[in-house]
Amino acid sequence: MNFTRLIPLFAITLALPVESTIAADQTIALKAARLFDGKSRALIQNGVVVVQGDKIVDAGANVAIPPDAQVIDLGDATLSPGLMDAHTHITLDYTNYQATRLREMQISTSAKAYSVIPAARATVEAGFTTVRDVGARTYRSHDCIDVSLRDAIAKGIVVGPRMFVANYGIGATGGHFDEAAGFRDGLFGPEPDVADGIADGPDAVRKAVRFEVRNGADVIKAAVSGGVLSLTDEVDTPQFTPAEMAALVDESHRLRKKVAVHCHGDQAGREAIEAGVDSIEHGSFLKPETLTLMKNKGTFLTPTLMAAEYIKGKLEGYPPALQAKALAAYNARSEMFRNALKIGVKISFGTDAAVFPHGQNAKEFRLMTDLGMAPIDALKSATANDAELLGVTQKLGTLEKGKLADVIAMPGDPVQDITATERVSFVMKEGKIIRNGPATPASAKTAAQNGMDEMGADF
Repeated sequence: MNFTRLIPLFAITLALPVESTIAADQTIALKAARLFDGKSRALIQNGVVVVQGDKIVDAGANVAIPPDAQVIDLGDATLSPGLMDAHTHITLDYTNYQATRLREMQISTSAKAYSVIPAARATVEAGFTTVRDVGARTYRSHDCIDVSLRDAIAKGIVVGPRMFVANYGIGATGGHFDEAAGFRDGLFGPEPDVADGIADGPDAVRKAVRFEVRNGADVIKAAVSGGVLSLTDEVDTPQFTPAEMAALVDESHRLRKKVAVHCHGDQAGREAIEAGVDSIEHGSFLKPETLTLMKNKGTFLTPTLMAAEYIKGKLEGYPPALQAKALAAYNARSEMFRNALKIGVKISFGTDAAVFPHGQNAKEFRLMTDLGMAPIDALKSATANDAELLGVTQKLGTLEKGKLADVIAMPGDPVQDITATERVSFVMKEGKIIRNGPATPASAKTAAQNGMDEMGADF
């Protein structure tokens, strides 16, 4: 599928606003009452960020503003590095589980490609200028929609966050990523294999990693324990053997790719950490001993609190087996997160957007602080910490000279009211202003959904 041929027509149909165009030599000075630089323990008063082209040339308190600069005074707001979300699924929508299960068997790849554009815009307009998108698939199709979307955004064809993508997640037969699980054998044709991300045994796991890298993956994602939204597994059971885990990490790191693993269970988590994975996603049932191992190994925890929060509020919309798993994960995650804070595990900000509506990523901040995380540390988790996890600290994560000009502004003081992160009013990505004021009207964002309805998809 040639995704880039689809985008221009669709963008014209939606008539969505485009990013501002700024000359390469134009200087912009952003001013606000406060500034969070991504690394300090306190906000800086009278913040200024000076941008030229796509780079920051100065940032701090009362910075001298060049006389030829265009000044944008954002008033009683806090400037911040563009936020990052290390666990999204922009090309998926699981806010209605039953409808999604049916839709995934009906929708064409090209129709799905159109449908994800509003999610990308909603995410970046919410202040998330970078995401790690950890798994995308169209049922029984090998088109890599996340790779196409990543590239279309990078080329300026689509408005959205910078994306680091994983293609298919790698999983075991009958495991969390096996989409044939729960259906009659042979219903959908041949059994899924490494081309679908399903691998059994160390050699097959290595081949699956190579397959994902060949198709453009920036990061390798695997499901090493059961999950909530899969029909036939228990939520905390191990699904990779230690030998398979070792092969996963060795092959990924050999190819210079980091490894993120979906993992709720403690045994699977401990074995993954010992194998050298870079991050544990979810981690609901991790025990203090395993969290201590994480701390000692420097493994990141991406807690995705929003996923369990959203599912718990809509339990009646899920099959009974999934309801039980969701409640178990929800009831365990709070103690696990508090223990992780106490032990000093490195926390990366990630939400599992797709389980809840795209663009609501910032609601994760309040959940983190409600469980005891200091607001300034929550902000750092979505800036400097995520930049470290993604391996982009030289370019992103802080407001410093020479970094890419990803800058957002939120009203008031987020250290005093962390929900200010949910009301971002200004977004700049690589020196281009994506938003200054109200977000794109909901009618424009949902135009894609109307188009999908006309194509017969239940979106």
